[in-house]
Amino acid sequence: MRLFYYLFPLTAVLIWSGNNVVGKIAASEIAPEAISFYRWALAALLLTPFCFKAARRHWSVIRQHKLKLFILTLLGMVIYQSLSYVAAHSIPATNIGVILALTPLLTVLISVPAFGISVTWGIVCGVLISFYGVAFFMSGGHPATLLSGFGQGDILMLVATLSYALYGVMVKYWKVPLPTWVFIYAQAVIAACTLLPTFLLGSTDPITPRSAPLILYAGILASILAPALWVIALNKLSAHNTAIFMNLMPVFTTLIAVVLLSESLHSYHYVGGGLTLAGVILSQSWHRPLRKKAAHGVPNPEHPALNLNRS
Repeated sequence: MRLFYYLFPLTAVLIWSGNNVVGKIAASEIAPEAISFYRWALAALLLTPFCFKAARRHWSVIRQHKLKLFILTLLGMVIYQSLSYVAAHSIPATNIGVILALTPLLTVLISVPAFGISVTWGIVCGVLISFYGVAFFMSGGHPATLLSGFGQGDILMLVATLSYALYGVMVKYWKVPLPTWVFIYAQAVIAACTLLPTFLLGSTDPITPRSAPLILYAGILASILAPALWVIALNKLSAHNTAIFMNLMPVFTTLIAVVLLSESLHSYHYVGGGLTLAGVILSQSWHRPLRKKAAHGVPNPEHPALNLNRS
């Protein structure tokens, strides 16, 4: 029965990987500010019949932590997702998947000063290997060319990934005392309200037969179903065993992009993606402290870097 629960994080990561490709397809169908708003408005609308009463019961907690909830929503839903959709206009879906693979690693780096997590050889070596892998990937196998500047889409995607990594840390650091679904619902409502002005002032693209499936995928599968599967997996398997599946995201994203978008693969994709993935795995599995005196500060496998609830 325990093996059955491994299907939950596997399916969640597969859905999120598909959403990276959806973002790329949406780039030619609907404006970033429009799909961002529609996505969270749909999620909030669908969750309301199931979560509104519970949200009312926890209204005092929501009011008490409204600033924290707003900042978390800004980091994890607004900035992260909006920049991802904008970046999709100029970079392939494979790039999005590989850069997003840095999320656990960046979360570890942020967690070091935030939680006093000891710096390990895995973190140091993992950072160097992963960032070289991303550089190798984005430069087409010639990292030195990046000295003349990064592509705008890649930079936006790096900022988006950093924003989500910070979100993962702050969720753990603040520990807003709300039930999981009320927490997700509150953020969906805040995200929809926050994105409404940019939607109205920007491109108020109507929903069309071509954009509707993309919005439904992002609003239902990526925003509701995948987080639910992830939460179940965390409860049944532990954060460490669940988070390992995040390392499959660049693989799934690339495979889906090749099949649906006919994106071509080259040797630098394999080398750069493999190095990025290896660095992330190394950072989470090699816990030898950098200094002997830090021996008692070996990262706990349940620390926030391994407990992400991807939006």
